[in-house]
Amino acid sequence: MKKRKKLKIAQIAPLWIPVPPKKYGGIERIVHYLTEELVMRGHEVTLFASGNSKTKAKLVSVYHKGLLEGKIPWTDPFWNLENLSRAFREADHFDVIHSHLDLWTLFFQELTKTPVLHTFHNPLYTASITDPKRIPTRLKMFNLHRKTSYGCFISKSQRKLCPVKFPRNWVVYNGIDLSLYKFNPKPKDYFVWIARVDPYKGIENAILAAKKAQVKLLLAGRLDPGRKEYFRKKIKPHLSNKIKFLGELSQEKLANFYGNARACLYPIEWQEPFGLIMAEAMACGTPVIAFDQGSVSEVIKNGKTGFVVPFLDKKGKRNIKGLVGAIRKIDRIKREDCRNWVEKQFSYQRMTDDYEKIYYKILTSKL
Repeated sequence: MKKRKKLKIAQIAPLWIPVPPKKYGGIERIVHYLTEELVMRGHEVTLFASGNSKTKAKLVSVYHKGLLEGKIPWTDPFWNLENLSRAFREADHFDVIHSHLDLWTLFFQELTKTPVLHTFHNPLYTASITDPKRIPTRLKMFNLHRKTSYGCFISKSQRKLCPVKFPRNWVVYNGIDLSLYKFNPKPKDYFVWIARVDPYKGIENAILAAKKAQVKLLLAGRLDPGRKEYFRKKIKPHLSNKIKFLGELSQEKLANFYGNARACLYPIEWQEPFGLIMAEAMACGTPVIAFDQGSVSEVIKNGKTGFVVPFLDKKGKRNIKGLVGAIRKIDRIKREDCRNWVEKQFSYQRMTDDYEKIYYKILTSKL
């Protein structure tokens, strides 16, 4: 078999959070796993990320720390644009540029002959919260540049729901570091929910299902300032000896949090492109009970590694009864099957294999 040459690769990360993140930061965690594994495989990788990122690749930074630490709001795009500008000034040095920065990359990619791969970590859906019939300008921009774009979705569901049809696109599932998630064959008697505290993340659904099933529930996750009032009104009144909120957990605490649980409740209310939380829980042997939204049915093997519950019941209401039924039969799931499933489907090594194949394919194709 012909040996493929090692590549010069640029990885462009968002600047909001360091790579790798200390706590919250799904995109940054994926960029970290991919970057470090590519370096280990002998590729020459340059990571464009915040200055307090840690990597074995060459680190290039335009801002000394994560923008959120610098009190720069999500609505301010300018340092991320500077980050892209810095990367594309060096474009001729690279064989491939891999951007994780959403639509902002579109305005730079046609200024160089170096191929640019986009991973779409966020939804590319038509619907607007305020006006479902309005096509957001963001999608119009992707459509405008789709013929000069190489796109990578993180689930088949995300690709199916995307109204922009990219002529050259792939699906690569996110991967995790299995060594961080110790398998636990003997859990304790509680269930967990973990995510950023937000209504569409299903925290209220998890609480209601746990109450009806009369089980103990531990809640964990990041609480942003803008959601403190929501938490005070909608979540705090439900907290008790059986339902507790632990706040945001560090990476070191996650394995025990997941592993000691009988199951992870993930009753989301949105079309999530990929749920890392589901993979992390199953890696510890913990099955997942989730509403059939977005990528859920791709990440969970229904009846084998958890239960995929229809979002709505026969009356068109949120299917809390379905969640309760799944909770009551969760012990039918073999925890070994959960771990084996993740090892096969969702390791960062498998993810890197897939991206490597795409890089080489791009280099032998022409737009």
